[in-house]
Amino acid sequence: MYFSVFLPFLLFTSLYALPFNFIKKETSPLKTPTLLVIGGIHGNEPGGYFSAAILAHYYTVDEGNLWIVPDLNRPSIQQNSRGINGDMNRKFADIDPNDPDIETVQSIQSIITEKQVDLILNLHDGHGFYRKEHLNTIFNPNSWGQTCVIDQDVLNTEHPYGNLKKIAVKVNEELNRTLIENHHFFDVRNTNTRFNDEAMKHSLTFFAVSHNKPAFAIETSKQLPTLHEKVFYQLNAIECYMKLMGIKYTRSFDLTLDSIQELLTNDENLTINNNFYLNLKNLKNSLSFIPLQSDRNEFKFAHPLGSVQKNNGQFDLYIGNKKISSLIPSYHVKEFCSDPITVLADGEMKKIHFASDFFVNADFEVVNNDKNTRVNIIGFTQSGVEDESNLRIGLKDLDSKYSIDTTNKSYRIEFYQQNRFCGMILVHFK
Repeated sequence: MYFSVFLPFLLFTSLYALPFNFIKKETSPLKTPTLLVIGGIHGNEPGGYFSAAILAHYYTVDEGNLWIVPDLNRPSIQQNSRGINGDMNRKFADIDPNDPDIETVQSIQSIITEKQVDLILNLHDGHGFYRKEHLNTIFNPNSWGQTCVIDQDVLNTEHPYGNLKKIAVKVNEELNRTLIENHHFFDVRNTNTRFNDEAMKHSLTFFAVSHNKPAFAIETSKQLPTLHEKVFYQLNAIECYMKLMGIKYTRSFDLTLDSIQELLTNDENLTINNNFYLNLKNLKNSLSFIPLQSDRNEFKFAHPLGSVQKNNGQFDLYIGNKKISSLIPSYHVKEFCSDPITVLADGEMKKIHFASDFFVNADFEVVNNDKNTRVNIIGFTQSGVEDESNLRIGLKDLDSKYSIDTTNKSYRIEFYQQNRFCGMILVHFK
């Protein structure tokens, strides 16, 4: 079970049934250049897909157009596998009609060949450090890491960005001014695909080049010690291409290793069926009795790499290749209750909508005068009390084994009518 999202700026609404997320950030599509950035064709190369996710989530385009596919091969990303159905990057020249990847391959081919797309970047993590001379098993001509890969020097027909070698050299020069360590330097690797590399004839970039679309692979080294170093180089490279194309942008962070490392820990939140909410930070490994529908559940992740996989009756939540938690469902027929909810938080009256959260220092009380609506505060019990509204609740009153997070400070408040689930809100103790 996979869920796709397509929207102009951030992920939240499903418009097209694609097997991957497709994000457009546009200013004037008919007048300015469009860059297509693709991450995750190989599921065990997180530098590529986490870079694309940060690009989608934290960058604003001020002039030009930026299209982003952060999770092209989502099932393989979940399994941290190069390709659970074989190497997807060897299926672009031809693909078996029964191949499980055919929908993904044909969908991205359609996007690549759209008239509006001017240049394509395919993000990878490659083995070793590319060197023109053989030094050892890590530094040699057969390595892919720290390269801008091109399939040929120039396109076969005229194009504003058709001189692939010239562009790659220029980008490398810029990248080599940002090195963390001197041996991280970037070089251009020309596979000369048409004549010298039979396998690469089946790749995404050669498919693009064959359709007169400038395409480059950015390869950071798998031997870089941290994910945030790979992302640092990927984002620097992407910014080089955007500047070269005249795409103007702003980002909500400084492009430093510390900033990137912090962003990579932000797993954001998840809304299910517009009435259930989870903050994914510090989520426990497993949560039970999650009120879901028997079918057609809608999972909306704020993170561009958020995904869900149904597995033996439970729902496994992922951010990229990181499994966040497993939800063990309790199935309910959906009911409708009054929204918003009135909450007395630290003595202050607040209106809280379903599928949202609030914070308290000392205590809270759910104010409810509707006799048909029952409030269930997960983790609170009091003898003889079935409806837990209009009670003052502090952290000491809650059983920590029912918290949703490892700090034992976040708890579910659920609402029912006739034992049918209406919605929930989340309370966090500071």
